[in-house]
Amino acid sequence: MIEVQCVNSSYYEKFFDGKSRCINNEIPFDLPDGWEYERLGNICTVARGGSPRPIEAFLTNDDNGLNWIKIGDTEQGGKYIYCTKEKIRPDGLTKTRYVKSGDFLLTNSMSFGRPYILKTEGCIHDGWLVIGNTEDAFEQDYLYYLLSSSTMYNSLSSLAVGSTVKNLKLDSVKSLLVPIPPLKEQQVIANQIELLFNTILPIEKSLS
Repeated sequence: MIEVQCVNSSYYEKFFDGKSRCINNEIPFDLPDGWEYERLGNICTVARGGSPRPIEAFLTNDDNGLNWIKIGDTEQGGKYIYCTKEKIRPDGLTKTRYVKSGDFLLTNSMSFGRPYILKTEGCIHDGWLVIGNTEDAFEQDYLYYLLSSSTMYNSLSSLAVGSTVKNLKLDSVKSLLVPIPPLKEQQVIANQIELLFNTILPIEKSLS
């Protein structure tokens, strides 16, 4: 974990060899008591998808086909991915990455960093990053709103590469510093955000 040293109110990252380094330039805000900072890749699995090529040769309508998850399977402003329009043949699995319900997907280019929660399973191409094994550290809704926040977007944007179309590097996402409240507090935070959205959205619709 990131340990707060009482030396000039600075944050230091401690390593296994006993060394440490100041990371004040990476800290977006000071944390309340009981919260911690950690690298995302230290507490979750983060991986990139892959594509069998040419993809047209692997698309199938067979019942044993594997769901092929694309950005077109998302809903505008949506939180979840429920189903897919296409499938690929099982023999394409060695060239891609299989993801399961409950995993988080991040768009890797264009609208990079946009999170979705899977409510299905299937395979992802290299335009996605998957964050898995999140349940030990995060309540699902808290992590979704955290990844959707402007703070995390700005952090991801600063880590992205490319001058015209930005892309997220896998190692950069693994190194992302995330604030982790206690699990019960995470649920309270997520519930409050949901309450605010449920209040604001009807007002926005009535004004449009």
